[in-house]
Amino acid sequence: MATTINSLLGVHEQALIYRSKRAEVLASNMANADTPGYKARDFDFKSVLSGLNTPAAHVETTHSRHIGFDKTPAAVSLAYRIPNSASLDGNTVDAQVEQASYAENAMDYQTSLRFVNGKISSYLSALRGE
Repeated sequence: MATTINSLLGVHEQALIYRSKRAEVLASNMANADTPGYKARDFDFKSVLSGLNTPAAHVETTHSRHIGFDKTPAAVSLAYRIPNSASLDGNTVDAQVEQASYAENAMDYQTSLRFVNGKISSYLSALRGE
C-alpha cells in the first residue's frame, strides 16, 4: 500500500517532510539570533531530495547484522552557514537571511501541500465517479 501512495503523490510527500524539517532548523537559527557564539545551520534541500532517489536510498537489510541506510529527516546532515558579515560575539545568524529563507521554504511547503491536496481531491472525485 505504501508503494502505491508513494507513486500517487510523487516526490511531494517527501518534500513536505523535509520542508518541515528545514523550517525547524531555520526557526532555531532565528530564535538564537542573539545568542553569543551560536552558529547558523541549514541543509541543501535539493541534494537531500535528489539523494532519496539514488540506489543507495533503497537498500534493504536482509540480516539483523546489516547496517541500514537512514533516510529519515533526523538523519539530515546540517552544515554551518557562512555569514555575510562577521559578528563580534561569534554569532553567525543574519536575521534577514534567515527570515527570507524561512519565507521561501514556507512558500515551497505550501506549494507542495496544494499539489498533494489537488492530487487527493482528483483521486477522490474519480472514486466517486464525478
